[in-house]
Amino acid sequence: MAKRNIYKGLNSIKFSRYFRDDNDCLEYLSAIKWYDGYKCKRCDNNKYGSGKKSYNRRCTKCRYDESPTAGTMFEKLKFPILIAFHIIFKIGTKKKGMSSLELSHEFELRQKTCWAFKNKVQQVMKSSLKHPLTGVIHVDEFVIGGHEKGKKGRSKGLKKLIVLALEILENGVGRAYAEVIEHSSAEELGAFLRKYVSQEAEIITDKWRGYAPLKKEFVNLKQIPSEEGSNFKELHIHIMNIKGWLRGIHHHCSKEHMQNYLDEYHFRYNRRSNMTTIFDVLVRKMVDINVNT
Repeated sequence: MAKRNIYKGLNSIKFSRYFRDDNDCLEYLSAIKWYDGYKCKRCDNNKYGSGKKSYNRRCTKCRYDESPTAGTMFEKLKFPILIAFHIIFKIGTKKKGMSSLELSHEFELRQKTCWAFKNKVQQVMKSSLKHPLTGVIHVDEFVIGGHEKGKKGRSKGLKKLIVLALEILENGVGRAYAEVIEHSSAEELGAFLRKYVSQEAEIITDKWRGYAPLKKEFVNLKQIPSEEGSNFKELHIHIMNIKGWLRGIHHHCSKEHMQNYLDEYHFRYNRRSNMTTIFDVLVRKMVDINVNT
């Protein structure tokens, strides 16, 4: 099988030396896009020659000229692909990512342009759903939004309601996933658990009645008193970290886009022990949105 050079690292200076111009980026994309070999999109021919531009491939049969960006999330960019690579690197490798406003200032682009491209990056940060949480899992819901008079407990009003699952390990915490939900009902909580948690996992949550009907399906689910969060310390630390990140970096997230920010946060969080390959993972996913790694 063919081999390709994979960029690994977190240092911005080294990144800039590795990707010096657009051609370096196109070469990297080309190696990803045609890793399994070339096949013309129009006639399925597998032989090609040089195209009009660097790293394009021209079909020897129908003469279709295809660029490394065609059919990917890099197609029809409104700014140089070198800047796109830098944005991906910043969003993926910085501990807290970067807001569209910060990206706008750093790369001298319109904030709207940065937001639109960041949204593409967030789309490929969604979980592949191939690796459900296992072992001991703590689950709870929380709300994001300002205080609303007369709204307590699970009555969210205009706030955004979110359910979170966190792996509890012997020496700390593992992976986590969160999802925006409309109601803390058994139907929605069950749908979340089916997506992200193994049915064999030991699920521990509080006494909320929405979880009780799920014990038939998740046989290892048990409910214990929250004791104002003292029985779920790791979970509540994680919740406070999410809220602090949103307040500090993004200030305000609409309900429509909240899931994207939760996916971004947990994409980095779940790879915190292997950050050096994040850039390559994101670029591969943006070249082929069907790549689930």
